[in-house]
Amino acid sequence: MKVSLIAALAGAVVLSHAPALQAQAPTQWLLATGYRAESFHTQNIQQFADEVVRVTAGSLRIEVKPNNSLFKLNDIRQAVQDGKTQAGETIMTSMVKEIPIAGADAIPFVVSSYDDAWRMWVLQRPLIDKHFETRGLKALYAVPWPPQGIYSKTPVKSAADFAGTSMRTYNQSTTRIAQMLGARPVDVPMVGVSKALAEGKMDNMITSAVTGVENKVWTDIKNYYEINAWFPKNIVFVNLKAFTALKPAEQKAVTDAAQEAEKRGWAMSQAAAAESTAELKAKGMTVERIPAQFEASLKRMGETFSREWVRSVGNEANNIFVPYYIQR
Repeated sequence: MKVSLIAALAGAVVLSHAPALQAQAPTQWLLATGYRAESFHTQNIQQFADEVVRVTAGSLRIEVKPNNSLFKLNDIRQAVQDGKTQAGETIMTSMVKEIPIAGADAIPFVVSSYDDAWRMWVLQRPLIDKHFETRGLKALYAVPWPPQGIYSKTPVKSAADFAGTSMRTYNQSTTRIAQMLGARPVDVPMVGVSKALAEGKMDNMITSAVTGVENKVWTDIKNYYEINAWFPKNIVFVNLKAFTALKPAEQKAVTDAAQEAEKRGWAMSQAAAAESTAELKAKGMTVERIPAQFEASLKRMGETFSREWVRSVGNEANNIFVPYYIQR
């Protein structure tokens, strides 16, 4: 009798709490990126998303949509801002028309190492946060691409070798560089590099060793010059309303996972740089430094580029560059 009574009471307790025990529908986010699933950036984002699901016990799920499948790369920031998707990733230099300070890390020959790139980001981050907040966005983390080098179908000895050629560009900064070298800018997204090379639409480009490997450029291009021109960063961000709608524990899970993703991503970038350069060599490409005289002319071009950028951006540029150079 006592056993039956206990069982009955236990059943009553379970029934009385049944609505509370029913699993609440998880919050579902989509995170748009323009890069391939195989990219180390996308792999890092997937690890970030998996960590959020794990820590929140599935109450927040983030589905990564790579390869421009949800929105094209240059449209992702606006799509997140407009609430068309909850989160996204883009290259920071794609935002310079509306947020000029985002172009700081793409000024040639200012940043020449990963340590320099990190110092730049520490100074740049508060300004990006401010601009994002006014647009209803929240930055989560940023990770650099490996240093940018020059790819060319033909050997390069001087700036004159670019005159009349078609150079791949993907933002305002690379377009300006092509113009300064006397090349014709050709807007080609990263996922379209292989096709553009095969169709003869481009002769050269300034991008990382990783991009070259991901696009298997050695079929159509044979020369890669290590110039460490700059370290452009990809930034991952969310719609601010979507973020504030989360429970506090879920918000913490997102920001904690973002901090880990940033640390992991910078390490992945450095590893990818070394591995990709070795792969280009293994595939028969010539990998070397450019002649010293040409390198000096590129640095002078970088100085011109820097002055133009500071004049166009104003005081915010000084808020980055003055402490950056003082700390060196």
